[in-house]
Amino acid sequence: MSRIVVVHGVRNYEREVEPDVAANKLASQWRTRLTYGYADAGLGHLDVPDVKAAYYAHTLHDPEAQSVDGGLESLTPMEEHAVLAWLRAVGLQDEPSEGQSWGGLPLRQAIDLVARRRGIIARLLGRIAVALLPEVYSYLASPARRRRAREIVAETISSCGAKVVVAHSLGSVVAYETLHAHPDLGVEVLVTLGSPLGLPGAVFEMLEPAPDVSQRGHRPAGVSHWVNIADAGDLVALPRRLGDRFPVDVHHETHMAALDFHTLDTYLGSGLTAAALAPHCTD
Repeated sequence: MSRIVVVHGVRNYEREVEPDVAANKLASQWRTRLTYGYADAGLGHLDVPDVKAAYYAHTLHDPEAQSVDGGLESLTPMEEHAVLAWLRAVGLQDEPSEGQSWGGLPLRQAIDLVARRRGIIARLLGRIAVALLPEVYSYLASPARRRRAREIVAETISSCGAKVVVAHSLGSVVAYETLHAHPDLGVEVLVTLGSPLGLPGAVFEMLEPAPDVSQRGHRPAGVSHWVNIADAGDLVALPRRLGDRFPVDVHHETHMAALDFHTLDTYLGSGLTAAALAPHCTD
C-alpha cells in the first residue's frame, strides 16, 4: 500500500517516550483522522494510505533549548520579537496613534490590542503565541537542532519511499528546508497545511535557502507539485495565500473549524487534504 509521510508542527513532544514509539503513536492517530478526510471528499471507497510520522519534536527539547512550556513571562527577548512579528501579521499593521513603535509596546498590551481588533479572547491569542513561537525559534535559531530535525525528516521519507509529504505548521518549514537539502527524494506532491512559511519577521527571512531579491521563496527541486491548504480563520497560516511568496501550484482556503482552526487533526479530517494527496497514493 502507498505511504505518506506526515511532518508534524508544534506541541507534539512526548516526554520520556522513545522517538520511534512517539512516531508510531502519532501515525496511528493521523491515519484515523485521514479516514474522515477521505469520507469528506467522497473517497471512502479508496484505501487510506499508510501514514509514517516524521517525529522530530525531541530535537527541539534538548538541553540546549529554552523551555517551551511556560507563559508569556518565560519568553526570551528574541522570542518576544518573533511574537510581535507574528502579531503584526495577525492584526498590528498600523502604528499606534500616539506614535509608539510596536517594538516598544508591552507584549500583553499588543496581544490585547490584536484580540480586540480580531474579536478574539486575549487569553487564547496568548496561548497560541506561547505554543507556536518558542518552538519555531528553537528550530530556526540553532543550526544543530535544525540539522537534526531535517535529517530525521529526510530519513523518514527515504526509508519508506514515500512520494507524498504532508507538512503542518512548523513542519512545513522543516519539510521545505529538508526537501531543498535533499532533492534526490523525488516527492510527487508536497501538501502544506496551516503553513507559516511566509510569515514576515519571524520565519520567511530566516529560511534556508533564503528568499531571492524579489522576496520570493523557491520550490524544492525534487518536488513536482505543491498544494497549500489554509483554514480561513487560521492565525498561524500567514500570509494566507502562500502563493504570493512561493511557487505553489494550488491554494485552497476554506472554513474548517471555529476553535480548532490550526490543529493537524482538523486539516487531516478535511476533504481538501484527502483530495490533494489521494491521486498520488494509488498503487
